[in-house]
Amino acid sequence: MTWWEALLLAIVEGITEFLPVSSTGHMILLSAWLGRAAEPFVQDYEIIIQGGAILAVLVHSYSRLWQPRLYILIGAAFLPTAIVGFLAKSFIESLLDSPMVVAVNLIIGGAVLIGMDRWFVSSERVAEELPLWRAVIIGTVQAVSLIPGISRAAAALFGARWMGLNKVEAAEFSFLLAVPTLGAASLYKLYKSPVALSTDNLPMLAMGIGVSFVVALLAMRFLLSLWQRYGLLPFGVYRIALGMVVLLWMSLSS
Repeated sequence: MTWWEALLLAIVEGITEFLPVSSTGHMILLSAWLGRAAEPFVQDYEIIIQGGAILAVLVHSYSRLWQPRLYILIGAAFLPTAIVGFLAKSFIESLLDSPMVVAVNLIIGGAVLIGMDRWFVSSERVAEELPLWRAVIIGTVQAVSLIPGISRAAAALFGARWMGLNKVEAAEFSFLLAVPTLGAASLYKLYKSPVALSTDNLPMLAMGIGVSFVVALLAMRFLLSLWQRYGLLPFGVYRIALGMVVLLWMSLSS
């Protein structure tokens, strides 16, 4: 993988991690377009640079990190994703090289996003006030996003709005829930592929983490601003359009 390809992947990771457009789906499509999808280091790189997104959450949500109850709620919400990820690991990994799966789920998820702003009423409930069982339901919804193309952010936003959080609080909860979710994936990848941290790879990994951190921080602020002003319609339309383009590309190249 060249440096410019690594930079491009880091930018896309940072942009898409917290937007409801499926970061995994975008990374699968981009690495396939670059012709790098089958390279082991590229697969490791795409997961490890999520560390930049984790750092972005810690900076963005610094003031909320001192709420003990929030840790309990985030832990409860993470548990279903961890269980499903462990039990269905082989099935999920079998889908990671399938642009078709990504395209179909982009379109379905886009339709869901377009409807979300009409389905859920306004609420003043903040994340710290959630009952534990509601946090578990949010995490259960997020677990569906392990299928490529669905989007962890979109699933967490859906679950949080369903459980009564307002737009800002739903986004904030989604950001915080990313920390254990992405952290577990990154640590597991490092455990399974320690060679990724070889001396030769460290500069590229450091660049990728740094770029994804800066871009993810900007993307989080962009999501909050756009959602409050225009709803999730722009993201829904984008997902559907991208999914259709991918399907067209696959049909022409087959």
